[in-house]
Amino acid sequence: MKKNNLILTMLTLLFVSFSFAQDQDDETTDDRSNIQEFTPSKLLKKGQWDLKFFNSIYTQTERTDAESNSLTVPRETFFTSTTEVYTGVSESRRVNVGLIVQIRSNTFGGAGALDVLQFKDNDQARSGLTVLAPSIRVQPFKNISNFSFTSSVYLPIFKDKPNAPYLDKRSIFWETKFFYDTTFGQDKWQLFTQADVGFNFGEKATEADPNTSNIGERFANNSLFLPFAAFLSYFPSTESTIYINGKQGFLIDLGNDFSQNFTSFGIGGKYQLNEVLNVEASFDKFVRGNNFQGLGQTFSVGLRAIF
Repeated sequence: MKKNNLILTMLTLLFVSFSFAQDQDDETTDDRSNIQEFTPSKLLKKGQWDLKFFNSIYTQTERTDAESNSLTVPRETFFTSTTEVYTGVSESRRVNVGLIVQIRSNTFGGAGALDVLQFKDNDQARSGLTVLAPSIRVQPFKNISNFSFTSSVYLPIFKDKPNAPYLDKRSIFWETKFFYDTTFGQDKWQLFTQADVGFNFGEKATEADPNTSNIGERFANNSLFLPFAAFLSYFPSTESTIYINGKQGFLIDLGNDFSQNFTSFGIGGKYQLNEVLNVEASFDKFVRGNNFQGLGQTFSVGLRAIF
């Protein structure tokens, strides 16, 4: 009952944000392409849809020890496929609702990085549908259209398998992302910033029954996740952009006796294929970390449709 009450409370708080949509705002878009106009800060019109497929492969042969010292480890690779669907539901263009679905595939013990795409399940690999997340986007201030937040509740739906390879976090994760962007230099440059607040709920790893529970998937339970990111984009044309980014993240212990932090840098680009579709590719490198933080690389590619 406690778990059900917690889910109900979070969903209630999540969707009460609809109250922000009472004011009407007849804002319209200009002739800019979708990659210029629809940053995460900008919301959809009523009846408009945003569909995004984003796939990433994170692979590592290096991580830190309990402090910040680098260690070599057999290759570990983590594939994540994320599907996001949002639609505009307010005339004011200030509230969007959606759903996030994630599929994961992981390999361990030195397997090749692309082996994750085989979606195996054995003592060195695991894969499956992991989470569903109802989500809402809100533009809280009528006169600041380039500031918004997205709040999502990630619900783990995969089976708890004791002693199985790690698949995903075994926690209810409530995350709110705050977005702000500004365009300058005659629309040739754009600075986008993001700050997240995420809570991982669940029992302490030390309190879980190892005979019925996967202890390793409970490492983040009872913790606060605080990542920050900044992206600087340049638009050679209205249909293309390249960007660089920096990220800093903190996992803060709230009772599970585990914390982490990391720093990463990356580069990427987007291209508008037509009026509806755009494609994105990016690369990120984790350059430092603390307390068993991976020091690998992430390769990502995505396809987004706005209609």
